[in-house]
Amino acid sequence: MDITVAVDAMGGDHGAHITVPAALRFLRDNPDVNIVLVGLADAIAAELAAQHAATSPRLRIHPATEVVTMDESPQSAMKNKKDSSMRVAINLVKSGEANACVSAGNTGALMATARFVLKTIPGIDRPAIAKLMPTMKGQTAMLDLGANVDSTPLQLTQFAIMGSAMFSALKHVDAPTVGLLNIGSEDIKGNEAVKEAAEMLRKTRLNFQGNIEGDDIYRGTVDVVACDGFTGNVALKTSEGLVKMITTFLKEEFTRNILTRCVALLALPLMNRFKKRLDPRRFNGASFLGLRGIVVKSHGGADEIAFYWALSQAVEEARSGMIQRITEQVQQELVHLNAAVEAAES
Repeated sequence: MDITVAVDAMGGDHGAHITVPAALRFLRDNPDVNIVLVGLADAIAAELAAQHAATSPRLRIHPATEVVTMDESPQSAMKNKKDSSMRVAINLVKSGEANACVSAGNTGALMATARFVLKTIPGIDRPAIAKLMPTMKGQTAMLDLGANVDSTPLQLTQFAIMGSAMFSALKHVDAPTVGLLNIGSEDIKGNEAVKEAAEMLRKTRLNFQGNIEGDDIYRGTVDVVACDGFTGNVALKTSEGLVKMITTFLKEEFTRNILTRCVALLALPLMNRFKKRLDPRRFNGASFLGLRGIVVKSHGGADEIAFYWALSQAVEEARSGMIQRITEQVQQELVHLNAAVEAAES
C-alpha cells in the first residue's frame, strides 16, 4: 500500500530549504511513498527548481497562504491562521488525503491545531508526545515528553497504554514491558500521582514492571517509559545535552596535541561508528499519540538528514496501523481497568 505524507514545508527554522530536499531524498529511497508539500507555492516551487526537481505524480504542491512562526502562541495560530501550512497539512490527514503529517514547526501550535482538527481517541484525555529513544538493548518508547506538564494518575495510565500499543505496533512485540519513571524503584517513592498511577497500572493487563529510575531509560530496562511531560522533557533535554558534552570532550582530547591527533586518525573508524550510534538526527521525530491521525513533530532546527528520519518515523507508523492498534488497546484496557476498580470497591 502506498503511503502519502503531508509535509508542512514552511515549518521549522529553515522552512522549505530543508523540508523540500529531505522530501526529495526520501522519495528516491522509498518508491511506495507519495509526498504532498504544503505551504507557500512560490517558495516551494523555487526550492524545487534550486534542487533541479519538479512536481510529479508522487510529489505535489498543496498551496497554503499563511505560515505559523516559531514564537507564535498556539491561540494565535488557531484563531488567526486557518490557512497556515501547518493546519492545511493536518486537514489533509483528517480528510484522508494523507496518511500522516510531518512538521518542524511551533510545537505548541502544532499540538493545539492537531488536537482541534483531528480530535482525541475515545478514552484519551490528552495527547502525549512520544519518542523512540536509543538504549543499550535497542530502543524504548518514552512519553510524555512535554505536552502535559501536570498529569493525573489516569492520564499517566493512558500514556502507558498508548506507549505499549505504539511499541507493539512498531517493534512487533506482543507484550512490551512498561515502567513508570520515578525517583526510586520502591512503591513508597514518588509523589501521590505517580503512586496512584502505579496502583492503576497494576490493575491493567499491561506488562507493568513497576517503578524505574532515570538510569533505567538507557539501560533498556523496559520497552516503554511513562511519565508526565515536565519530567519527560527535562530527561530528554538533559540527555541531549549530555551527548553534546561527551562528543565535545572527545573532540577536545583527540585534538589536544600531535600525539592525540595521530591516535585520532587510528581511532577514526571507531569514532565514526560511535558518532553514528549517538547521532540525534537518526532519532528525530516525536509522535503525538492519542490523536485520531498520525502527526510527527520534527525538531525545529533539523537539517535535511534529521527531517528525513522524521519522515521515516511517520511512514513507519502509517504502515504499522499504529492508530488502530492504540484505539483498540485503549478501549480494551480502560474497560478492564474500570471493571477491576468496580470489583475492588464492591
